[in-house]
Amino acid sequence: MATRASRRDVLRALGLVTALATGTVTFGPAAFAQGRPLYKDPQAPVAARVEDLLGRMTLDEKVAQIITLWATKRDIMDELTFNPAKASAAYPHGFGQVGRPSDRRGATPAGIGPAGGTGARWRSPKDTVDFVNAVQRHALTNTRLGIPVLFHEEALHGYMATDATMFPQAIALASSFDTALMRDVSSVIAREVRSRGVHLALSPVVDIVRDPRWGRIEETFGEDPYLVAEMGVAAVEGLQGRGETLAPDKVFATLKHMTGHGQPESGINVGPAQLSERGLRENFFPPFEQIVRRTRIAAVMPSYNEIDGVPSHANTWLITDVLRGEWGFKGAVVSDYFAIDELSTLHHVEPDIPAAAIRALKAGVDSDLPDGVAFRTLADSVRAGKVSEAVLDAAVRRMLALKFRAGLFENPYADFARSDAITGNSEARALALRAAHRSMILLKNDGVLPLTAGAHKRVAVIGPNAAIARLGGYSSFPRQSVSLLQGITASLAGKAEVVHAQGVFITRSEDRSVDEVLLADPAKNRQLIAEAVEVAKTADVVILAIGDTEQTSREAFAKNHLGDRTSLDLVGEQNDLAGALFALGKPVVVVAVNGRPPSWPAIAARANALLEAWYPGQEGGTAIADILFGKVNPGGKLPVSVPRHAGQIPVFYNAKPSARRGYLFDTTDPLFPFGHGLSYTSFEIGAPRLSATRIARNGSVVVSVEVRNSGARAGDEVVQLYVRDRIASITRPLKELKGFERVTLKPGEARTVRFALDSSAFHMWDRDMKRIVEPGDFDIMAGPNSVDLKTATLTITA
Repeated sequence: MATRASRRDVLRALGLVTALATGTVTFGPAAFAQGRPLYKDPQAPVAARVEDLLGRMTLDEKVAQIITLWATKRDIMDELTFNPAKASAAYPHGFGQVGRPSDRRGATPAGIGPAGGTGARWRSPKDTVDFVNAVQRHALTNTRLGIPVLFHEEALHGYMATDATMFPQAIALASSFDTALMRDVSSVIAREVRSRGVHLALSPVVDIVRDPRWGRIEETFGEDPYLVAEMGVAAVEGLQGRGETLAPDKVFATLKHMTGHGQPESGINVGPAQLSERGLRENFFPPFEQIVRRTRIAAVMPSYNEIDGVPSHANTWLITDVLRGEWGFKGAVVSDYFAIDELSTLHHVEPDIPAAAIRALKAGVDSDLPDGVAFRTLADSVRAGKVSEAVLDAAVRRMLALKFRAGLFENPYADFARSDAITGNSEARALALRAAHRSMILLKNDGVLPLTAGAHKRVAVIGPNAAIARLGGYSSFPRQSVSLLQGITASLAGKAEVVHAQGVFITRSEDRSVDEVLLADPAKNRQLIAEAVEVAKTADVVILAIGDTEQTSREAFAKNHLGDRTSLDLVGEQNDLAGALFALGKPVVVVAVNGRPPSWPAIAARANALLEAWYPGQEGGTAIADILFGKVNPGGKLPVSVPRHAGQIPVFYNAKPSARRGYLFDTTDPLFPFGHGLSYTSFEIGAPRLSATRIARNGSVVVSVEVRNSGARAGDEVVQLYVRDRIASITRPLKELKGFERVTLKPGEARTVRFALDSSAFHMWDRDMKRIVEPGDFDIMAGPNSVDLKTATLTITA
C-alpha cells in the first residue's frame, strides 16, 4: 500500500495543492493535516481523488472493487431484502458493483437467463429503489472507506425493468436513419435507468452484423460501419451526455461487443470471427473508434468470440494497443457475462479460472461481470507473485474513476416518487410511438396501401403476431403495450368491423426465458389455418401479421439456450397460412413482426404489400395501424441487405468487386437491398453536385443533392450518399455509405441536402496497414437506396 509521503508526491505532481474559489478551503496534503480525506472532497479533481483513495486501500479492498454481484446477490439478501449483516460477513472488504438490481436473481437458487422472461423474474420498481438505496447506505456507512457501489442494467431499447418504456428494437431504431431520434430515445432510457439509482447501462450494441442466421441481429444497428457509428454516437450522447461527469438523468454507456461478433463462424453466437486485420479495420473497428474519439464513452465490453486464435477478453492487441493506445480510450473495460471464466472453460487458452483472471487483467479488462468469479482469485495471485499489484491498481483506478465521475460519493441514492413520475409517462409513450412510426419500412406496395378507414366493411386481422405485442429480446414489461389487433380495432372504431383469427401459433410457449424452444403442433396449426381461411372469406381485406417470436430469434447464451438458425425463412406453418390466404384472391397486406430480416421470397412475391415493423416497441400496434391507414407515411430504410435465402450469406452492399460473380440457377441480388424503403408518395433525387471537382489529399468537398417530393402526399425520404474509389492499390468496396439525411417534404416541395466530406471519407488502409488517402478518381453517388444512384466524379490529386 502506498505511503502517505508517496501520496503527497502524486498530488504535488498533479498540481493539486490549490485553494477553492472561496479561498477558505484547501485540498491536497493540507487536507490530510486537517484530517479530511481528499477522496471525499467533491471539489478535488477526479484523478487526485482516485490516487488518494487507492493509496488507502488494502489489496483485498482493491480486488473487491473489480468484482460484481448478480447471482451472488443471494449473499447479501434475505429473499429480496438487503441484509447489512450478511453483506458485512460475506464481503468484509466491500464489493464494487451489482448487476441488475431490477431482477430477482439471487433471491432463489434457480437462475433466469439474461435476455427476457416472465413477470415473475422482476422486482417491483419500489423494491428496486429500496434495494439500491439500502446497499448504498451500507457501502457508505458500514464499510471502512465508504466506497459506494456501481449498479448496472441492460438498456438495449429501453430499461429492461418493470414499468419502463419499451422502444422499438435496436435494428428498428437504425431503420429510422434518424440520429436525432436515437439521441432522444436514449435520453429517455437514461433518465428512467438513472431514476432507480443505476449509473451504468450495458448499451449500445455497435457490432457490424453480416450474418442474419445469428440470433442477435436484432440487437444491432445493421451492416454498415458508417450508419452504425452515427447511430452509436447518438445513442451514447443521449445516454450519458457530452460531459466528463454525469449530469442529472444520465447514465454511463457501454459499447458492445468489441469485436467481430456480428459475423461469427456458421452464424453461431460466440463462434470465431474469421476476419483479417484489414477486415477489422475497414468494417468492424470504425463504429468503436468513432465513438471513442467523438464522445466521452465510459465503458467498453469485449466480445465473447476469438479473432485469429485469441479470445477478445485475452487480446492485449485489441484492448491495450488499439482501444487504449491508438484511439486513446480512457474509460473502463468491463467483461461480458462469464467471458473471463470462458478463457478456461470454453476457449481453453488457460488451464484454470485463476490463470484466466490474470490473463484478462493483463490484457486490460478492468471488471469481472456478472459475479466476479475469476477476479475474486486475484488477491491470492498477487500475493503469490503471479501478477503485480501495479497491474491490479490500473484496473481499480479506472473503476473508481467511474464512481467519482458519476457523483456516487456525493449522492448515490434514488428517489422513488420521482422515478415513478417520469417512468413510462405520457412524454415517454409519445416518443415510443414516434420512434415506431419512423422505424417502419414499406418494402413492397402494389397500391393497396394506404387503406382508407371505412372503405372496407370488414377487415380481417390474422396471424400469430396479431394479438400480441412483441417487444423483442432484452425487454421487460412496460406500463402499457398495444398489439396490432388493438391498434387496428381502435383505428376503425365505428368505421368498420374487425375480425380476428390466430392462423397459427409459432412456438408452444411465449416465455422468452425458456431454454428449450418447441415449435407449435402442426396438426393444431392446420386446424387454425382452416379457421383463419373461413374468417378471411368474410372480409374485404386481410392484414396478416407473421414473423418471429422472442424465442425463434434471440441470443444463444448457452448450449441449452440456443437462438441461431440455419434457415432464414418463416418457421412453422406460417408459409402455409399465407399461401391459403393468398389463394382467396383478396388483398393481403403482410406485416412483418420480427427480429431478423424478412428473407421470405414466397411472401414477397405474392403479398400485395409488405410492411417491415421489426419489434416495434410498446406502442407498435398503434403505429402500424397509423401507417396502414395512412395517418402516417412510412419513411424507414433497411439497415441491412435482405438475403433471399441462407445460401447467399454473407450478402452485404459494400462488397469487393470480385465478390458477386454469380450462381448457377440463382441470383446474387438480395431480396431487398440495403437502404431500401418505399413511401406513399414519390421523390426525385437529383445528381450530386460538387463544390469542387478536384481536391488535394487533405482537402474537403461539399456535395449538394436536391430532393423533391413529386407526389401528392407529404412524406419522408432518406437521401443517401455513397463513395467509390475507382482504382486503388488495395481492393476497395463497390460503394461505401458516407452520409445520409432524412428529410420531410410537402407535395411539390424541394430541398437541397448538403454533405461535407473531408479526407476521412476517402481513407483506406494500404498494404502496410497505414491509413492514407490515395490520389485518383472517386465516384460520388446519391440516391434513395444503395442501388438507385446518380453519380458525379471527384478527383483527388497527389
